[in-house]
Amino acid sequence: MIKVGIVGSTGRMGAHLIKNILEDEDLSLAVVHVFDELKTKVPDETLITNDMDKVVKEADVIIDFSAPAATEALCEAVIKNPKPIVIATTGLNEHQKNLLVEASKVAPVLYSSNMSVGIALLKQLVKEVASKLKDFDIEIVEMHHRHKVDAPSGTALTLAEFAAEGRGLDLDKVRVSGRDGQIGPRSKDEIAVMALRGGDIVGRHTVGFYNDGEYIELNHTATSRETFSKGAIRAAKWLVNQPNGFYSINDAIGI
Repeated sequence: MIKVGIVGSTGRMGAHLIKNILEDEDLSLAVVHVFDELKTKVPDETLITNDMDKVVKEADVIIDFSAPAATEALCEAVIKNPKPIVIATTGLNEHQKNLLVEASKVAPVLYSSNMSVGIALLKQLVKEVASKLKDFDIEIVEMHHRHKVDAPSGTALTLAEFAAEGRGLDLDKVRVSGRDGQIGPRSKDEIAVMALRGGDIVGRHTVGFYNDGEYIELNHTATSRETFSKGAIRAAKWLVNQPNGFYSINDAIGI
């Protein structure tokens, strides 16, 4: 039985994680980290705490769908007491990303902006198409619910990174995330990443490759948040048996 800890237990994804972990006969919900009130029922034996060191101590593996500050605290705790961690938090700054790398030197760390199997495959397809269709313009559009706080989404930025890698480009130099006014014609290498927000859209990402007379669009639509919680659980089960290092969801599913 694998003892799982959750960081971000009071959020939307936390509720799905709790449900899916309790449904899995190979897992037990050992500990949940909370900043405020936990509204989802957990077993009596599950530790509820706001102490990140206790979360790390009680769990065999920790799944984190939280906020950047909480992820930072988790990484600092793991560096002191190494445990496998699955990180799905988006909007991390450079310092926080560096902490993930530091943690991976002493523990297995799996980081992905999207835990969907479909997105894992889509990233590889985007890289391949970008490398083959070098004359096509690349435009990425992502749509999410009104409550999402970061834009563009971490998944859209990851897709843009794979597109840039396929072209041999530095994404920081070619990314465009907004257009307004007399901006002039589109440059050849730019990769646009645009964000739409509204309603209860779980997540939709479109990567378009546009040329004169033809275009290709690769789409992924998530219809349930359990896509992400179940993907993270699958990753956690895989990660507990891995050596120290930095992994992605693609490693966990063998893509």
